[in-house]
Amino acid sequence: MTDEWQGWREAAEQALYGPDGFYVRPGGPGPSGHFRTSVHASALFAGAVARLLGDIDESLGRPRELALVDVGAGRGELLSAVLAAAPRELSARVRAYAVERAPRPPGLDHRIEWRAEPPSGVAGLLFANEWLDNVPVDVAETDAAGVARYVLVRREDGEERLGDPVTGPDADWLARWWPLAPGGEPGLRAEIGRPRDAVWAAAVATLDAGLAVAVDYAHERTARPSFGTLTGFRAGREVRPVPDGTCDITSHVALDACALPGAELLPQREALHRLGVTAARPPLALASTDPAAYVRALSGAGEAAELTARGCLGDFTWLTQPAGSSPPDGIGPSGA
Repeated sequence: MTDEWQGWREAAEQALYGPDGFYVRPGGPGPSGHFRTSVHASALFAGAVARLLGDIDESLGRPRELALVDVGAGRGELLSAVLAAAPRELSARVRAYAVERAPRPPGLDHRIEWRAEPPSGVAGLLFANEWLDNVPVDVAETDAAGVARYVLVRREDGEERLGDPVTGPDADWLARWWPLAPGGEPGLRAEIGRPRDAVWAAAVATLDAGLAVAVDYAHERTARPSFGTLTGFRAGREVRPVPDGTCDITSHVALDACALPGAELLPQREALHRLGVTAARPPLALASTDPAAYVRALSGAGEAAELTARGCLGDFTWLTQPAGSSPPDGIGPSGA
């Protein structure tokens, strides 16, 4: 540790992905040890992704090999669950890729190929669940004169100070996607999402045909948070973001800025409803005719409620991006 001041993008990159970083530390528990995602909340989520994969398979004419690419794969939990949930005929044709900077975990399904970068020239589904929020970005804050300046941070304790004014492409991005009114209120903050736009476009470009989906906590231009969303997580608790490698460093995503032509943005609750996930309670009569089935259905309804609840996992945003020359229609009958 040093007393060096850095921009948040550089500091978070080192804290998360540098030597002994939060996400790549050997033997660490992975994301599931620090926060609960939809993947860990219920197998219904993987089942919905498996149904989406099946829809894409049909739209592509049931190719001999269908790619399933999980970007930001954690410890491979989603891929393993989707392969288990998919019909045997489909899973036999799926080539599964886990894209992750951390080492391959022991005991992972041998069908899953572990990679540092997405494969190129494939057709199928690219799925990025809570990946873009961990792509480090710089933070801007308005000073006493209302000038947007880069926020610098000290890695050892998370203390901040203002640096140079934001200029060039970063200033252009702010003006278009997250305007901080010149001469306005001091202390307004924004996360400069240009790196996320770039990595998402690059990921989509690896698909020759199919659908790319990014799922994250997000906001749109008409309702950006005035003071940003940068925060930390450790062992299931939100903590002050300190880029020393001991906690997750994350911020919500301007997914509307990431979106390419033809994309659709929709809440997770709507996306999962289109894919057949419903929190409807089973008919009470089932409790008399088949008590075990009733209990299973009731449990599933409870899990579906958590995945689609307002103020919780249901507030995630899905960015669905058709790719290639023969893109699928989207998610479900209401897809774009």
